[in-house]
Amino acid sequence: MVASLPARQGQEGKCGMGFTREEVLARLRRQVGGGHAVVGAGAGTGISAKFIEHGGADLIIIYNSGRFRMAGHSSMCGLLALGDANAIVMDMGEREVLPVVQRTPVIAGINGTDPTRQMRVLLGQARAAGFSGVNNFPTVGLFDGRIRQELEASGMGFEREVEMIATAHELGLFTVVYVFTPDEAKAMAAVGADAIIAHMGLTVGGSIGMSAEGAFTLDDACERVQAIGEAALRENPEAILLCHGGPIATPEDAAYVIGRTNAVGFVGASSMERLPVETALTETTAAFKNIRIA
Repeated sequence: MVASLPARQGQEGKCGMGFTREEVLARLRRQVGGGHAVVGAGAGTGISAKFIEHGGADLIIIYNSGRFRMAGHSSMCGLLALGDANAIVMDMGEREVLPVVQRTPVIAGINGTDPTRQMRVLLGQARAAGFSGVNNFPTVGLFDGRIRQELEASGMGFEREVEMIATAHELGLFTVVYVFTPDEAKAMAAVGADAIIAHMGLTVGGSIGMSAEGAFTLDDACERVQAIGEAALRENPEAILLCHGGPIATPEDAAYVIGRTNAVGFVGASSMERLPVETALTETTAAFKNIRIA
């Protein structure tokens, strides 16, 4: 197992106040310096978070989509009006994930385009709850075409997410962001984003994932990740480039992309908890059903 930071001192030794930005960055740079890929993992339940930590993840990220994903629905539910995304993340963090995670920074997926929130207040609440950093999810980056044009025109575009990350950086929170183009990478790096995740779309595979025919190929993903990384690193040479989604669904896929780009790690959600759970539950139940009685 990859070495972890010691538990922060809080109630019962848990990391009740989270980690500082500097502590998170030191953790990630130590992994890269030692030749280990950085791994961030989405957790939709407390038990997922507990055993992701046991596996040695460097970051645990809570998305509103995790609640839907682990209820058996598509991660895309997190982009629709099926609940208050920010309230869901705060509830999952405070009641499920933060109480069971002891040594790993937990990141809140914040809906930065939410016009009903005072972002500085919300970010302060996330830090007070024990989150060590934030991520921009749900993100309008997953929309394109006419709906994206209308979101941008109505003041609910990607720039709002950039502003949220800039505020989080000012408050001293670690920031790890989803981007979809080199221009978005440049914008996020310019406001101080610590880690840039090149997002390749809905993860391939399993019962509710993207079909391989509808996704980029791994080689396409390599080109896109590299272009995003180059744009981010030109703006901020200290940025940490990670990859996520689309055809990058297994450890072997992640190794393929990392080996061919300037990415130094991977962030997974469906690939870290949904796909393994689908396989494990199916195979374990089938094994019990194969018991013969006299």
